[in-house]
Amino acid sequence: MFLDEEPSKRRRFWVHPIVSQSYQKGNFHTLYKDLRLHPENFVAFCRMSVSTFDCLLASLRTVLTFMDTNMRRCISPEERLIVTLRFLATGNSFASLHFKFLLGTSTISRIVGHTCHVIWSRLRETVMPQPKADDWLRIAEGFNVSAQFPNCLGALDGKHIRVKKPPHSGSRFFNYKQYFSVVLMAVADSNYRFIMVDIGAYGSTADARIVSASRMGDRLRANQLSLPESRRLPGYAGPPAPFVFVADQGFALTYHVMQPFPKRGLDVRRRIFNYRLTRARRYVECAFGILSSKWRVFMSSIQMDLENATLVIQACVVLHNYIRIHKASSAVDMDDFPLSAALGLDRSQQRRPGTAGIAVRELYADYFF
Repeated sequence: MFLDEEPSKRRRFWVHPIVSQSYQKGNFHTLYKDLRLHPENFVAFCRMSVSTFDCLLASLRTVLTFMDTNMRRCISPEERLIVTLRFLATGNSFASLHFKFLLGTSTISRIVGHTCHVIWSRLRETVMPQPKADDWLRIAEGFNVSAQFPNCLGALDGKHIRVKKPPHSGSRFFNYKQYFSVVLMAVADSNYRFIMVDIGAYGSTADARIVSASRMGDRLRANQLSLPESRRLPGYAGPPAPFVFVADQGFALTYHVMQPFPKRGLDVRRRIFNYRLTRARRYVECAFGILSSKWRVFMSSIQMDLENATLVIQACVVLHNYIRIHKASSAVDMDDFPLSAALGLDRSQQRRPGTAGIAVRELYADYFF
């Protein structure tokens, strides 16, 4: 060691005295067994039922199990999953969770990152598979029954997720709502489940550009989504209508993406079309509302680097679908999730509609009128 170098800082403890008491006083070891005896409290703590938690744990147990060593005991899969769910459910900082679970802050950080990655990689294909033609028809039937909008394949919209400003990013993540964000672009079905998602676009990017640059947009343009062939609308003698995704004015009007008519100069026929489209489009707004109310990590800025913030969003999307699938879907009050217009959101990025999209929109407007 050179004379001008300072000696390396030595650790005061191999295991901090507070952390060493985790097996006696930590939240997991003091609450977990009792919570399982009281299902309502378990749901409040983990945001899912005991049976759903057990199914989730069984799916992830092998990849969340680590080996005990001579130096220390490993953290159990149950505790790893509970810590992660508690972080997602509350959005508490790792320092706050440290004093509750009596685990090291860096340990909690690694647990959350690893568990979110495992949830996304192991469950994504199960709870959010790429739909085939039969799946699209089943989704369309759901919208026809619940929203009276036939040939609808899903409701398309984007949600801004608050994040910490990434270093050296300039204003790329600064959105029109005046905070830093990444965009969760999603298609939802009539059961409030996400069908397809694109995560991580710059907050400053318009919705239409995000869809155009996404893998979902590429596959839609290349006709690789296995969409059903056009068919006649129920009880209508007009020409066959293509299957469409419903969206708002922030998206481009194309052959397979419908947006409402501009608000100026609306006649009765166009008002009826806008009303029907809005009824179908609200399902993705409701899905975002359910996602945020259950996983309250979205209620404030995610204080993690961009890579880990993306993992958190991916895990929450998968868990949202997983819970919707593993429980009887209760009725959702649509009035609890108001429209973007009612919230005063800026949707002024009106796109110039394409000729094919105009013809399809007029066809649907004639049908509803």
